[in-house]
Formats: sequence, structure tokens, C-alpha cells
Amino acid sequence: MKDGGAFRLVLVTAGSEEEAAKIARALVEERLAACVNIVPKIRSVYRWGGKIEDDAEALLLIKTSETSLPALEERVRALHSYDVPEVIAIKLDRGSQPYLDWLGESLG
Repeated sequence: MKDGGAFRLVLVTAGSEEEAAKIARALVEERLAACVNIVPKIRSVYRWGGKIEDDAEALLLIKTSETSLPALEERVRALHSYDVPEVIAIKLDRGSQPYLDWLGESLG
């Protein structure tokens, strides 16, 4: 396993699988993400507008680079229906070299 420090895993929730797919496709087409996995049917409990909310959502697991992160976040905000979309980036510690090479080749 090799150092994956130049890459990020970004977590984004969406209100539906359809919205998640729209965001995922745009990010990959625009080479802001190498790959996006969509995890359907998660349940999110959170505080919003002074109330506790309990909603069904879809989770996007987005693989990108540190350098693509600002443009990716801007694009997610433009495509997303939420006022404040979740965009959480996690620095990758390690990964298999062939996969990391593919990530780098797949991004713009």
C-alpha cells in the first residue's frame, strides 16, 4: 500500500437517490471525481431550524484529489437542493498503488 495523501474521500448526503445520481454523474463527467459510490436508503437524524429532523437520504462516497476539492465543493453546492449540503472531506492515508494511479489518471 502506498501513500494516498494527495487524495480525498468526500461524503455528501442527498435527499434522494435521483439527486445523488445527478450529482455523481456531473462530478465524474466533469472529472472532479474519479468515482462516486451511492449508498441508498440511509437515515439521518439532525437538528435543523431548531427542530430535530429524521429523514431518508442517500450517501455519496466521492473519490477525488486535494487539488480538485474546491471546485468539487462549489459544484456540489450548485447542483444540490439543500441550503447547506454536507461536504466532508477525509484525507486518505493509504491505498493500493494501482488504485491510486487510476484515481490520478481519472481526474482532470
